[in-house]
Amino acid sequence: MLTESGYLVAMTVYLMAGLFTCLVGARWLAKDPSWRFGWFLTGAALLLTPAFPSPGMDTMAPASVVAGFQLATAGVEPAMHALRPLAVALATAWLLTLLVVVVLWQRRRR
Repeated sequence: MLTESGYLVAMTVYLMAGLFTCLVGARWLAKDPSWRFGWFLTGAALLLTPAFPSPGMDTMAPASVVAGFQLATAGVEPAMHALRPLAVALATAWLLTLLVVVVLWQRRRR
């Protein structure tokens, strides 16, 4: 098991790598700045949303990883504790993206 300081270092490295991946992916996938923001938020939701791997654990892991392992090994019902926050994060990312696209579109029309 990791020590507390080791866990914090590992999570910090993971967060920095996730943010870097989101930035590079958004830059690579979208030419329009408003959609680039959407790709960044979608990547952040998929990579950085946390979930507990199982009930009673003190540490957290990325919800997409937890959901993937739970779906592969135990089925849909045990994976729901990781899928719910992931769905909320993705829905929030897409709603914010839609808001930014509409606001920028209105600005361009003027």
